[in-house]
Amino acid sequence: MSVVKLTAESFEEEVLKEKKPVLIDFWAAWCGPCKMLSPVVDALAEERDDIKVCKVNVDEQSEIAEKFNIMTIPTLMVFKDGVMVHTSVGVKTKAEILAFIGV
Repeated sequence: MSVVKLTAESFEEEVLKEKKPVLIDFWAAWCGPCKMLSPVVDALAEERDDIKVCKVNVDEQSEIAEKFNIMTIPTLMVFKDGVMVHTSVGVKTKAEILAFIGV
């Protein structure tokens, strides 16, 4: 499964109504640590069909970033059954992200 690029319009359908756990990567093109994390997040999207992986470009989708008080990037969030259950800031390994998601 590929990464889903979230917008304010698609957020409810893609995240809040999803039955699988949803991992969201909040990032920006100018962010060095985000560039380090991006291939790890992309790999998870390709390798795992038991989770949905989404990305939010905070510069393009500031409404979503503001809604969740994103102050530092990269920030990862996990949603289960439409509820945000975990937040993590900074670069993580694939194993750390999977443990964070709980799968």
